[in-house]
Amino acid sequence: MYRISVDTGGTFTDVVVTDDQGRLTVGKALTTPERSFTGLSNSITNAADQLGISLSQLLAETRVMVYGTTRATNAIVERKTAKTALLVTEGFPDVLVFRKGGKLNALEINAKVEPPYIPRSLTFEIPERMNAEGGVETALDEANARATLEKLGRVGVEAVAVALLWSIANPAHERRLGELIEEILPGVPYTLSSSLNPTIREYPRSSATAIDASLKPLMQKHLRDLKIDLSEAGFGGELLISASSGGVMHIDDVVQKPVYMAKSGPAMAPLAGIAYTRAEDLDDDVIIVDTGGTTFDVSLIRDGAIKYTRETWLGTPMASTMLGMATVDIRSVGAGGGSIAWVDAGGMLRVGPHSAGSEPGPACYGRGGDKPTVTDAAVVLGYIDPDRFLGGRMKLDKPAAEAAMRTVADRLGKSIWETAGAILQISSEIMIKAIEDITTNDGVNPGDSTIVAGGGAAGLNLLSIARSMKVKNVIIPKTAGAISAAGGQFSDIATDFSTSCYAASNAFDSGQVRETLNGLLAQSGEFESGLRAKGVETFRYQLFVEARYARQQWELEVELPVEWAQSCDDVALLEKLFAEQYKRLYAVDRLGTVVEAINWRLRVAAVLSSPQVSWQGPGSDIDLNSRDNDAYFLETGHTKTRVINGTTIPLGFEIKGPLIIEEPTTTIVVEPGMTGRLSPQGNYIFEFGGTHA
Repeated sequence: MYRISVDTGGTFTDVVVTDDQGRLTVGKALTTPERSFTGLSNSITNAADQLGISLSQLLAETRVMVYGTTRATNAIVERKTAKTALLVTEGFPDVLVFRKGGKLNALEINAKVEPPYIPRSLTFEIPERMNAEGGVETALDEANARATLEKLGRVGVEAVAVALLWSIANPAHERRLGELIEEILPGVPYTLSSSLNPTIREYPRSSATAIDASLKPLMQKHLRDLKIDLSEAGFGGELLISASSGGVMHIDDVVQKPVYMAKSGPAMAPLAGIAYTRAEDLDDDVIIVDTGGTTFDVSLIRDGAIKYTRETWLGTPMASTMLGMATVDIRSVGAGGGSIAWVDAGGMLRVGPHSAGSEPGPACYGRGGDKPTVTDAAVVLGYIDPDRFLGGRMKLDKPAAEAAMRTVADRLGKSIWETAGAILQISSEIMIKAIEDITTNDGVNPGDSTIVAGGGAAGLNLLSIARSMKVKNVIIPKTAGAISAAGGQFSDIATDFSTSCYAASNAFDSGQVRETLNGLLAQSGEFESGLRAKGVETFRYQLFVEARYARQQWELEVELPVEWAQSCDDVALLEKLFAEQYKRLYAVDRLGTVVEAINWRLRVAAVLSSPQVSWQGPGSDIDLNSRDNDAYFLETGHTKTRVINGTTIPLGFEIKGPLIIEEPTTTIVVEPGMTGRLSPQGNYIFEFGGTHA
């Protein structure tokens, strides 16, 4: 029997298949935006071919498929979601306009701000008002609500988001509006903020609600079509969807809350990072990078735990759209393999954020693209062999890459090789800033960490990045070209239950907090019982609190022992854990200051069996397949470089640069002076010494 995990990206659709022996097979094909199942089936077919079986046989013998896609994220960013209306409390129509009321640079007067996610023309005020204690200040004006909903029907609204003031304290008005929507707009999907994200802070709650409602028509159709296509192709196993919370969810649950599909693919990469570092018995501080065709994604594991955040912005922080839910903390920049290089008005070379995607793709794809990209630069530099891309399944056009590179090189007055090298160097600087954003800016020293590198373009410049940042170790697994899909192999069914309950440490109401957490435990009990009925026996719990010091504006999330919820009276432990987190971030010890707890989150994971990944390496009768090539490095210029087929490298092989390793789904560039090895677990490991190098 097999387990398949999928990550549908902007350029490639990646598939990882494991069998009962834990052997991994990676499939890869171009994403097909016009019909996603075409790219998916091509990827699975590629994996089936490597296994020596047919697509239908592989699907028929697959018991679980984990599916992730960037479709939801792209729809949000490109504003290609359903026509959605937002219902708010009268007097509060500008929640999405004002956002959090700030900007990244307080001195930038003309900072660009995107239009609100739902335009003001589709935002409607409903006369009603709850207070913070849940009392009714103003009764719901049903006549006005009916008239508003009838108007929504006339203007062709396709979804409705309802986010009323203090509905988290008393959801009665929101629930009544839901009943009216079902009555007056039958079949139109809607989302209530009190059901989706019942936490304090108006903007994150309203933004999450708006996103969720707007995605429902699009993603419900997408998932329904996917299920039908897979069934017709012979798949009869269980279909799970990777969620932004770092776990998987049943497809029926995601249909009800499609906001969890935003960032769903990249959220799986940290799971692979944990698996690979533990297999190599390395430290628990890990930086995971995923260099795709469109973006460079960075996530973090600290002390063996995935870093989460409620500050996920789909675009420029403070000026774009905020996801508003607790998700895996992923920082993304436009620096993937398809990122386009260009020269600005001042004559400076730039890379990204625009990408060539899969259509038309980089110039070397031969699909009509004529702008130089990072992938074109790698071809020009001799790092990627045009005849061996994707294991030889896709032939590249080197003359087209050189022609595209020349359009920029001529403007700069440089050779195409100098220009290509500069493109990779600038791309590396962008990636370094993204890594620093999630590490140094959050109190983590990259020099004490291990980088797990993934993505089809990761091996092109990640080692040079690690060397310049003095990172301790770098792991490039055999599945690097599909690391997010690989993470799906180690995922559990997980969900979060959140609520708000204010409690200050100097006047801590343990009874109220305990009652609040008991409510979360009751919700998790329903989740657990449903899965136990399906044979799941092991569950894992995590308890988090969002807190701040008195008179501060923003909160930090701190994990508490789950046992703490039994009595909720160990205030000293809460203060201690929060003080440690605060000191790590800001280098200030404020233990003894009053701590204000605001939001509480219980994460429940139903533990699924994960494959015991094994890599046997090539047989003793396989010779090392190598050749010499002319590659260009900025430090040494044109250099005679050995090129090795990665599938023929034996376990324990010592690596010394300059060297290029060609894996079926990625290429690893080992610059002069670098050394590494292929570990017994089948991972390429490079050591740079860390902080003290």
